[in-house]
Amino acid sequence: MAAPGGGVEAEEDAPGLVLGRLEEEARRRQERLRALRQRTLQNKDSGECENKRPREDEEETIKHKELKLRNYDPEDEELKKRKMPPAKPASVEDKVKDQLEAAKPEPIIDEVDLANLAPRKPDWDLKRDVAKKLEKLEKRTQRAIAELIRERLKGQEEELASAVGSAKQEGSDSD
Repeated sequence: MAAPGGGVEAEEDAPGLVLGRLEEEARRRQERLRALRQRTLQNKDSGECENKRPREDEEETIKHKELKLRNYDPEDEELKKRKMPPAKPASVEDKVKDQLEAAKPEPIIDEVDLANLAPRKPDWDLKRDVAKKLEKLEKRTQRAIAELIRERLKGQEEELASAVGSAKQEGSDSD
């Protein structure tokens, strides 16, 4: 590294220079921070003083809210003048009646179907699934019943015909 005198210093002195430079930079930073703190403190002091003193123009425009003393009973005569008269509660009977009338439920269904309200039996889904198969079986049983009736009628006709035929034969023998 180059020394301020223009000569080259030995490497043995280099660590001392680095520490010297770091300390010097640290001092400069500390001085800058002190100066910044002083400036901010001065600005605060001067800014507060300016803000505390209202200007003459602003005094006229600043309006204070008038005190309305509702629950506080002041002892001072000037404040007693500002006290509000006790408030009278508003009548809510009409509002309550309207709300009660609106809350009354109107009957939607005049008649209640008990079949819809009764809980379903545990096997209702099985019955639903078997219903189509039962319709087919019902048709087959009706056909089978019809066939049996026809066979009986044919059997009875044959018996009737044979009874009639035998009666004719017996009747012809008796003549």
